[in-house]
Amino acid sequence: MSLEWAEGAKPLTEPAPVKAAQPPRTRDPEATRAKILAAAMVEFSASGFAGASIDAIASRSQANRRMIYHYFGSKRGLWLAVLEAAYERARVAEMKLDLGRLAPEEAMRRLVTFTFDAFVGDRVFINLLNSENLHQARHLKTSSRVKEMHSPLIGVISEILDRGVAAGLFRAGIDPAQLWISIAGLSYFYFSNIHTLSVILDRNFPGKTEINARRAHVADLILASLKN
Repeated sequence: MSLEWAEGAKPLTEPAPVKAAQPPRTRDPEATRAKILAAAMVEFSASGFAGASIDAIASRSQANRRMIYHYFGSKRGLWLAVLEAAYERARVAEMKLDLGRLAPEEAMRRLVTFTFDAFVGDRVFINLLNSENLHQARHLKTSSRVKEMHSPLIGVISEILDRGVAAGLFRAGIDPAQLWISIAGLSYFYFSNIHTLSVILDRNFPGKTEINARRAHVADLILASLKN
């Protein structure tokens, strides 16, 4: 009997330790898609559709180009998904206001101030809209989701107007779509041109005092336009 196999002796060559089985890597396609979408929103907002780089989006989202094209098909497909996500975020937030429980005047003022405040801390939406308008809404025209998202909001405004008319507070015949354009326009223009307006009129429009004054002015203007 050889020494290495003698009782109590260890083999000259010990077997390699068995590695513990590693758990399989889990894939979360929804999380990956969400990361790409978030990164694209930042990149497109900063550089517009034409200037945005798929490589920059891939780097920011820690996903490769192949993965981006797998989920969104093309740069245009990703841009449209970003636009739809931005509109959806705005509409979902508006629906949470639960304006139906408020009196007509209070509901309308709440909608106006909410719309205005949506632009205060986040200029991403403004930048995205500016870029898409440069392309004459070429991409947005292909989306059915955006049109569906706007329908509930116009219905909410119409309901507030109807209640205001019934209570003798608002005049009849106001087009809810036109009213919504006015609300959004009065808010949007201020923030989309805030820096040039500050220079031209020599006022600190990005400052808190000016923003508060503008918010109150827009709400008062809209409410005054609805009165009998």
